[in-house]
Amino acid sequence: MNSIFKLLLLVFLSISIVSCGDDDEPVVTPPVEETNTIVDIASGDAQFSTLVSALQRTDLVTTLQGDGPFTVFAPTNAAFTALGVDLTTITDEALTEILLYHVLGAEIKSTDLATGQTYASTAAATGPGGNALSMLVEKSGSGVIVNGSATVTTADVSADNGVIHIVDNVITPLDLVGHAQANSNFSSLVGALAGAPGELVSVLQATGPYTVFAPVNSGFDAIADVIATLTADQLASVLTYHVVSGANVLSTDLSNNMTVTAVNGQDFTVLIGDSVQIQDAGGNTSDVIITDVQATNGVIHALSSVIIPSL
Repeated sequence: MNSIFKLLLLVFLSISIVSCGDDDEPVVTPPVEETNTIVDIASGDAQFSTLVSALQRTDLVTTLQGDGPFTVFAPTNAAFTALGVDLTTITDEALTEILLYHVLGAEIKSTDLATGQTYASTAAATGPGGNALSMLVEKSGSGVIVNGSATVTTADVSADNGVIHIVDNVITPLDLVGHAQANSNFSSLVGALAGAPGELVSVLQATGPYTVFAPVNSGFDAIADVIATLTADQLASVLTYHVVSGANVLSTDLSNNMTVTAVNGQDFTVLIGDSVQIQDAGGNTSDVIITDVQATNGVIHALSSVIIPSL
């Protein structure tokens, strides 16, 4: 009996020793990896609470927690209030489009921007043909302005997966007229469209798609004497000579000696050599100086001069 007791006691002691040994081993907890993504920064700053709520509602949080890199123009709560739109009345699809319009698929700091105007492609692919929409970024000595309406109030907030620029207005996708109005180099074109018969502004705000070969201000200045002699109908014919209806023609769709029929019913010719030029009915040429500004209802290519149809 004593032998059995001693044996049981030894077994118990052995178990106790093993158990105590297990309990004494430290529990290793994997370190929590701290992140500083664009979403982390926005979530930790009360001035972005409306933006964060919108990202959560549209399931874009995971997207902006990704590797990126991204550039985000981040509107503050005050910017959303200034928009004057109740976000609860906007569909998830429309809200997603607005939010993605603030995102570029590359890290672009303010120091990377050249002084002057730059068009960038946003993450909102809602243009005709699924093309990414364009955004106008203007840098000057006084700062950076986006689409002629949103000022960058704080630039270059660094994140693990990109950079944030804080803006004072919500940036909304633009149609053809909106892009022309946002760029001060198209102010002569905008004025001419508004003054010509045929409600051309309303036409270019329609669904489209349209392709617009848009002369810059210096192009209109060069023929100011000619413009002054035109009747209202002739001016409308000149303006509609710069518009192609029913197509979103990108620069990659153009070919040398391509004949294009404009809205006014007349043709012009595309010439591609060392540069891209448009040749009008009189044989005069205009250089294409900016291509593929993608709007919600079409695309703009900027011209150095006005092309003239047969009048």
